Amino acid sequence: MCLSVPSKIIAIDDDDLSVTVESLGVQRKVSRHLYMEPLAIGDYVLIHIGFVMNKIDKADAELSLALYQEMIDKLEDGNEPCSI
Repeated sequence: MCLSVPSKIIAIDDDDLSVTVESLGVQRKVSRHLYMEPLAIGDYVLIHIGFVMNKIDKADAELSLALYQEMIDKLEDGNEPCSI
């Protein structure tokens, strides 16, 4: 099973068909060779093994990120069971 955390595009490199994304404070450069639809800075995408697989709605991405952050916070706290 693969868990894909929504990532926000923060830079686009047309020369090598890549984008730089940020998710939960982590930045990485990924390929867009498998996703040829137009992408823009600020778009949210899902990544699989280093490739953009699809673009997702901003509201859905932000909701998912908030839930992931809640899980992380509860795991780091260690005092509350995670109900998600």
